[in-house]
Amino acid sequence: MELYEVMRTTFAARTYTDDPLPDAVLHRILDVARFAPSGGNRQGWRVIAVRSRETREAIAELVKPVARRYLAQRAAGESPFNTVNPSRVDEATVTATEPLPDLYEPLLRAPVVLLVCVDLAVVAAVDAHLDRVGIAGGASVYPFCWNVLLAARAEGYGGVITTLPIAREPELRPLLHLPDHVAVAAVVPLGKPVKQLTRLRRNPVESFTVHETWDGDAFTGS
Repeated sequence: MELYEVMRTTFAARTYTDDPLPDAVLHRILDVARFAPSGGNRQGWRVIAVRSRETREAIAELVKPVARRYLAQRAAGESPFNTVNPSRVDEATVTATEPLPDLYEPLLRAPVVLLVCVDLAVVAAVDAHLDRVGIAGGASVYPFCWNVLLAARAEGYGGVITTLPIAREPELRPLLHLPDHVAVAAVVPLGKPVKQLTRLRRNPVESFTVHETWDGDAFTGS
């Protein structure tokens, strides 16, 4: 499959057929994904491939209260979990909100779920001391996660990068035997999509690229 086609048709797949994802294919996907860049080429990612139904059910249960908060904030017109504007949603509203199955059922439907972890001892978190949430360290692991989805698409599979389970990292640690210096970066269910989307909706370049400064003229390419 041509590279641009893969990039234009790799979507967040949350529903899967009953087709298996053989270990040999998963190994091939990871073998390609490992060429993602990382700070200092330290490749601090570590992948836990989870097929156990019991483990996946435990992760799905951990996600449900986080999904309630996400949906309650969205229903209130907020941008969920943003670090700029404090949430006005009270705990009673969160508790009363029903979690949307699409936010946790992919963990149960997929034949395999990848827990992508990162070794914090080798990640260059250059923004760790700024007065805002740190994001720079993600540059050393999320390109790998995206490569996994691109490679999966080329193999006829699909998945989604989920982050809601990260909010329950303390509970994930004993479940997955995670050492203290390791963080969960993403949870990625993978499987054969029920339907392969080919026309994705994304904002045009002119809506997010400008010349020279934040308030510069839109970049049109002409």
